[in-house]
Amino acid sequence: MMDDHAFGIISSLTGKRWVWRPSAQERVGQGLAQSLGLPELMGRLLAARGVSAEHVPDFLTPTLRAMLPDPSSIVDMDVAAARLADAVMAGETVAVFGDYDVDGACSAALLVTLLRQLGCPVLYHVPDRITEGYGPNANALRGLAERGAGLIICVDCGTAAHEAFAPLHNRADILVFDHHKAEGPPPPIRAMVNPNRLDCQSGLTNICAAGVTFIGAVALLRALRQKGFFADRPEPDLRDFLDLVALATVCDVMPLTGLNRMFVTQGLRVMAKRARPGIAALLDVAKLSDAPTAMHCGFALGPRINAAGRIAEADMGLRLLLAEDEGMAAELAQALDSVNRQRQAVEAGITSEAMAEAAQQLAAGHGVILLARDGWHPGVVGIVAGRVKEKFNRPALVAGITEGLAKGSGRSVPGIDLGAAVIAARQSGLLATGGGHAMAAGFSAPEAALAEFHSFLNQRLAAAVDLPQMPELVLDGVLGVGGADVALAQMVARLGPFGAGNAEPLFVLPRARVVKSDRIGKDGGTIRAMVEGEGGGRLKTLLFRAKQGPLAEALDRVGGAPLHLAGYLRAESWQGRVSVGFFITDAAPA
Repeated sequence: MMDDHAFGIISSLTGKRWVWRPSAQERVGQGLAQSLGLPELMGRLLAARGVSAEHVPDFLTPTLRAMLPDPSSIVDMDVAAARLADAVMAGETVAVFGDYDVDGACSAALLVTLLRQLGCPVLYHVPDRITEGYGPNANALRGLAERGAGLIICVDCGTAAHEAFAPLHNRADILVFDHHKAEGPPPPIRAMVNPNRLDCQSGLTNICAAGVTFIGAVALLRALRQKGFFADRPEPDLRDFLDLVALATVCDVMPLTGLNRMFVTQGLRVMAKRARPGIAALLDVAKLSDAPTAMHCGFALGPRINAAGRIAEADMGLRLLLAEDEGMAAELAQALDSVNRQRQAVEAGITSEAMAEAAQQLAAGHGVILLARDGWHPGVVGIVAGRVKEKFNRPALVAGITEGLAKGSGRSVPGIDLGAAVIAARQSGLLATGGGHAMAAGFSAPEAALAEFHSFLNQRLAAAVDLPQMPELVLDGVLGVGGADVALAQMVARLGPFGAGNAEPLFVLPRARVVKSDRIGKDGGTIRAMVEGEGGGRLKTLLFRAKQGPLAEALDRVGGAPLHLAGYLRAESWQGRVSVGFFITDAAPA
């Protein structure tokens, strides 16, 4: 299994080259399995993910008690908690200013709900992407102060909002709970709580804003406890908010390791209880009846919440998460579902144009792809950038141009810090605005500056030019059809939740033959194929989004040549029965 290319495949039916996941020596996995009483495959998969023997229990069963850090380890957290506690004790009006994406909506929903439970009157504001742009703006902040807010808390934004905060001096105290990269001293506000500020040594640089906000909630309750606030009233159970933290962590593409792994594992359990009407309604709209997974968060729930901030009312996602009435939650979820379908239509047209231009830039030798055009909706360019990045394995930035100003978003590949490059470009005077983190960034610039910005990125991220243009499919191992059973699938599932930083194991069924095939689902968009292994046995496989193309054609063909099938082994529950399925992602002629 140590060839340069798995099975010698350099171009699969979807145009990928197959490679094996870099792994510790085989004996490390065997040692893990033997010492912990685990199956050998589990030991190999744990070793490949760099999990040592002493960390296996926390990896397989991550708990809040074992993994939650001391809030005081984050700079300014104690200051923020003390100011919040004073507001709660005084019943002060507090305002929450959130971002318009999932992380911002979840962070704001957590804080608004908790403060209301503690007796504070709470206002909130989510900026309009088109008219207000990203982050705090002086007009909105002033409006919140004029409505009586003596304390304003910015979540998932505010790290670089020096200008927006300046007019609020002596009018309201400001706290920030954020995670975006800092580029210098924080604004002169009451507290800037951000593990990515330059003077913070907490080591929590990979958590999202909702994670920072949750730790802030822990610090707040601790401060209130010390003041005797809960002597005659019940203390909120913060575990009830972990569904919001899980959703934000997955949708902001944070690595699902360490603390984030705990947030998502525990948060999915909370989400499965469907106690939050907004999330329950969203699960219903997405037709998800099984226990939610990280994949459901990323591909079903998150896009619907994000859609409003992209092309509709910016605060609709937050209103859904705050909804207490099931009927209102159902109405908002349906509205978001409709907006998401509109977003998909807008995005599809831009994506086809962007892909053609991206191919031309790669042919011209660019390491970084930068695309901008009049008429492209700035609300969906981030999604398009992600699709371009996935197809060409390059950092990609996409912008819409309106009246000579380009507003866009970028997505990066592992190992290429796009956020730092965009910040450097803004500091160099190439951009009007710009910031982000390693894997994603936002920017605005005069159209006339785009060519120079592109050259700057190519130079700053020169390592990108050496990335293989052919996307890689990283494989974990080989399975025989006969051995791919429910027990094995359930064992593999213990490594979840899967996502960034903890990829779901991808296996190969070698030399499998399609013995039965049919199309199911809406418009026949899913292929269900029964395959037979070289050594016997049969297994149900599924291919989603199977419209056209070589992969769909190969699986439609019964009795054709044998195929190496790459995919995920999963246990499925239906009407009380558990079965095993192999979810195909790629194939190659054997």
